[in-house]
Amino acid sequence: MARVPAAATALHRVRRAPRALVRRYRARRTHPVDPVVELVHQPHPWSRALGLIAVVLLGAWLGLLIVGNVRAPVGPMDTTMTLRPSLTGGTKINVSPLGALELRSHTAPLRLDVDVDQLDPVRSQALVDHPERLSGLQDEVAQDVGDGTLDLAVRSVVAVVSGATALGLAVYRRPRRALAAGGLALTLLAASGVTAFATWNPKSVLEPKFSGLLSSAPSVVGNARSIVSEFDVYQKELARLVTNVTKLYDATSTLPAYAPDPSTVRVLHVSDIHLNPASWKIIASLVKQYKINVIVDSGDTMDHGTAAENGFLDPAADLGAPYVWVRGNHDSGITQDYLERMKNVHVLDDGRAVTVAGLRFAGIGDPQFTPDRTAKLGGDQAEELAGARLASSLRDQEAAGTPVDIAVAHNPTAARQTDGDVPLVLAGHLHHQEMEVMKYGTRLRIEGSTGGSGLRAVEGKNPDPIETSILYLDRDTRRLQAWDEIKLGGLGLTTAEVSRHLPEENQPGASTTPTPSASTPSPPSTPTP
Repeated sequence: MARVPAAATALHRVRRAPRALVRRYRARRTHPVDPVVELVHQPHPWSRALGLIAVVLLGAWLGLLIVGNVRAPVGPMDTTMTLRPSLTGGTKINVSPLGALELRSHTAPLRLDVDVDQLDPVRSQALVDHPERLSGLQDEVAQDVGDGTLDLAVRSVVAVVSGATALGLAVYRRPRRALAAGGLALTLLAASGVTAFATWNPKSVLEPKFSGLLSSAPSVVGNARSIVSEFDVYQKELARLVTNVTKLYDATSTLPAYAPDPSTVRVLHVSDIHLNPASWKIIASLVKQYKINVIVDSGDTMDHGTAAENGFLDPAADLGAPYVWVRGNHDSGITQDYLERMKNVHVLDDGRAVTVAGLRFAGIGDPQFTPDRTAKLGGDQAEELAGARLASSLRDQEAAGTPVDIAVAHNPTAARQTDGDVPLVLAGHLHHQEMEVMKYGTRLRIEGSTGGSGLRAVEGKNPDPIETSILYLDRDTRRLQAWDEIKLGGLGLTTAEVSRHLPEENQPGASTTPTPSASTPSPPSTPTP
């Protein structure tokens, strides 16, 4: 076999070189020889922190939800105490099926829920058989609540830390991160506890808010007079709530009767009924349940003030209490004449004064009549002039030795003109509730619509609530002791929110001289169309 010359071989290799280089370059593009280093995106520190906080909060909430409650006896009742996440804090006592009491006991991101499960028959019967034990109930209740709260605190710590740690381990799969989540949960719970302790307000039991059956409200909330007079706030008032709830559960066919303090005069303030027939039934129910002494209506009972509407007013004479009334801007002279002829109704106008249930009232009708489109309305100037006439009459009564206790006007603009001439003035017109102490010491109470704004209630997205108030006045000094704001809702209007309020001067430890509040006066009001 002939040998290929070396020169020919070298020439052949040179000719093949470009094609080999191309194939090699293509192979390297398809299958890279050198490893490629890829950069892994690291999350931002703020994102990691937010994620950890989310895990902690969710885990803590799950822990509280699963195991964060204790069963504890409180007096004669068996209760379940639970801590719940909350933006406002406070304490909620659920008295099923009667309703719930809310107390502004503390400000923290945790709310204490106390569910009354049942009444222990043995302990309840012992109180019934031995009423003298009620005197020691306050110490027993305070001790029970303290023991239950301590047990709940320990269990909540375990629940929060365990829940956050378990969820942290499930999410991060790293023991160190899971322990960090548990530690952060413990820190947050401790901070919440310190905040709750620092903002603890035992006087919150003086001003409870009740939500539930209207018929249960008087017995659960109790007397205003006893609340003011009892000074050992926490134990006594907590014991009083427990006693009232015990009586309610112990009742068989009917709820126990509300027995108000005889030294207190109870005034039911209504306004802006606007032809709502349901209002009369509600007023009659409140008169019976709260043993109302006198009803004050600050006007707008009608919508158009026509003679055809007068029949709507007939129930006012048979509500179970005297009815004091002033004309509103939807009430006409025809309306006023009709009411003046009715038995048990006292119409106030032009500063006229009358004594009812031991209290002296004076009032003035609204100078404007909105339904009359042919007359030009005088606006706020007309209201101010009417209020000045009422104030002049109040000063005349004072000079004659018959000072007025409560003045009544429909429009708050008129009512404000009496500042300094009367302790308390009542008004309506705005369809929402307000209370303030004006510059010269007169307290102005503006009532909401006891008719739920009448036919206008359905114009908005949600129907307006029916609002009214019960004012508690001392029978001797005739000064305001407390007031309950009542809001009714629901299809059958059978549920209610009852919020107890105390004037600043009646708070335990406060001076007896009322001081004007820092409330900002409402802007000038205009008559409703």
